[in-house]
Amino acid sequence: MSWELHHVDVVIAGSPKPESVPVSWLKPGTTIINCSSDLLSGRQSLNNTTENAVCSLAVAIRMQNMVKNTERWIHSQQLRKWDLHCLKLQPLSPVPSDIEISRAQSPKAVDVLAKEIGLLTDEIEIYGQTKAKVRLSLLERLKDQPDGKYVLVAGITPTPLGEGKSTVTIGLVQALTAHLKINSFACLRQPSQGPTFGVKGGAAGGGYAQVIPMEEFNLHLTGDIHAITAANNLLAAAIDARILHENTQSDKALYNRLVPVVKGVRGFSSIQLARLRRLGINKTDPETLTEEEISRFVRLDIDPSTITWQRVVDTNDRFLRKITIGQANTEKGFVRQAQFDIAVASEIMAILALTTSLEDMKERLGKIVVANDKKGEPVTAEDLGVTGALAVLMKDAIKPTLMQTLEGTPVFVHAGPFANIAHGNSSILADKIALKLVGEKGFVVTEAGFGADIGMEKFFNIKCRASGLVPSVVVLVATVRALKMHGGGPSVSAGAPLKKEYTEENLQLVADGCCNLQKQIQIAQLFGVPVVVALNVFKTDSPAEVDLVCKIAKQSGAFDAVPCNHWSDGGRGAVKLAQAVEKAANQKSSFKYLYSLELPIAEKIKTIAQKVYGAQDIELSPAAQSQIDRYTRQGFGKLPICMAKTHLSLSHQPEKKGVPTGFILPISDVRASIGAGFIYPLVGTMSTMPGLPTRPCFYDIDLDPVTEEVKGLF
Repeated sequence: MSWELHHVDVVIAGSPKPESVPVSWLKPGTTIINCSSDLLSGRQSLNNTTENAVCSLAVAIRMQNMVKNTERWIHSQQLRKWDLHCLKLQPLSPVPSDIEISRAQSPKAVDVLAKEIGLLTDEIEIYGQTKAKVRLSLLERLKDQPDGKYVLVAGITPTPLGEGKSTVTIGLVQALTAHLKINSFACLRQPSQGPTFGVKGGAAGGGYAQVIPMEEFNLHLTGDIHAITAANNLLAAAIDARILHENTQSDKALYNRLVPVVKGVRGFSSIQLARLRRLGINKTDPETLTEEEISRFVRLDIDPSTITWQRVVDTNDRFLRKITIGQANTEKGFVRQAQFDIAVASEIMAILALTTSLEDMKERLGKIVVANDKKGEPVTAEDLGVTGALAVLMKDAIKPTLMQTLEGTPVFVHAGPFANIAHGNSSILADKIALKLVGEKGFVVTEAGFGADIGMEKFFNIKCRASGLVPSVVVLVATVRALKMHGGGPSVSAGAPLKKEYTEENLQLVADGCCNLQKQIQIAQLFGVPVVVALNVFKTDSPAEVDLVCKIAKQSGAFDAVPCNHWSDGGRGAVKLAQAVEKAANQKSSFKYLYSLELPIAEKIKTIAQKVYGAQDIELSPAAQSQIDRYTRQGFGKLPICMAKTHLSLSHQPEKKGVPTGFILPISDVRASIGAGFIYPLVGTMSTMPGLPTRPCFYDIDLDPVTEEVKGLF
């Protein structure tokens, strides 16, 4: 009985003695409902046999009814549709700027939204009126709730202008929830502030398919990126400080400072004891270590030439791409070249996106490899003793942020790793929580960075491996503009006017460019997932061009292909897409990974290059081969692969549009994010610090000092 009671959430009892159910038998949070007549009436039972029999029968009937009612309530909580008050849209023509649209809509208070979707008051931490962090305890409460359907939005190889994946993601959930009355959640990446002030602008969607308030979405949010910056730079500081101290102190001096005497007692911290165990030193008393053991313990012997951990800042600053540190006299001549990356390129951001719990995050942080020692062995954050401090800095960032769309439907914004040197997907935790909240018949829609060949492939081979989640549908976003470019149209550049080929009907260009769409459909089919093509319609697209794309997409194996007008019409403009996705999700999915983790690193790279990109073969530089050999020797050979390649072509050459064939994919270097859990080969050079253009977006951004309204964001 005690074992059974310890594994239930509700106990229904009929005893007049509350102590008849020992508290020690129950797990924390268990609800006890006592149906005893004595407890209900407030008096002790009489010795009358007849009355006792009647009371016992009444208690039994009460307990039976309570069991049925409790089961009914639990069932309703699992399967219920949200009682969601959706916000009305009144789309204007011509469509105003994104920030004007955002400001014209009054969002619901976030605590109201949280209640509507089934969150309890103690499961949210409110930030202002429109944002809230959601606590991970929710996953324990809903652990027996069936997951909803899992939808990935990917795209064809894009133009430099982007093809609107975020807008499709938001338009789709607005259509599902506000118009079809189906529970749905969007899970999006948090944008970096750097590009927001640079040339790209924000990432809240666009037109009448946005997350609001868009200025809060694009700037600061709930401080997750700032927490990542603090944690990343603490680790960077720890590396250089340790090198300095080891170079200027004896073993004895280092030991006395690392393990100081406090109130007459010298003791190891828990993380130091863990390091001793890794070194094979099974001692807990600092006074018993030999001189040789002390030397091994205090000296990491970091080889400065192998340091891969860089400082970060969330600003586009090209002059930080290469710097010299340690020039002050206090650093005693220990000068080295280093660099800054943009904050979202930090491995800690990738860890945040791939972690499944606080415990898992702490373990991943400890595994971060920052350099090699002079013997060629990896040096980790755990070796530096900084794991616990990193976890403390990240303890709030691990909680997803709840926001809403223009139509008042829920959105999780959480994590935003780079899509080249990292996997470019939002967090596993946000997806998992959302899948529980929508219920078995609901939908969670998330987005992959770049084209399907990069973002979707990484989503399946990296994110799905880490999460164990299985996708139901891929929505592949295409535009007539991008297809014309792949069909041989003139080059497209950000900030430059479009050539007439893109603003006038040209069916031949569209037909020729559909080869890229066909290839991306084939890539999705490699993983056994049904594909729905979402054609983002622009006002310059002719009906004949739209019809042609949809026809070719369906002939190429797409489950359906649907023109979408959510940018101009909101969720109403994506209803047909939502209906197609709902139907596709009912198809049998035979999801499978592209490669086995047991394959050698080079074979996994070759598999992606040939099956996904269409390469004839790969070519490893001597540096790349050397790194592969090193990672294999160090025990990292069974990690998945995260290709760092241009997103503007299926090949390594951005100018090669359409579907290039017969090319050899050059691998210039191979690096690793061990904490995040992947190897990333570099195809050519890859910048991790954007620069500002001649005319950055910040020229148009301003603040009204009276109303405090932000102006000029897009």
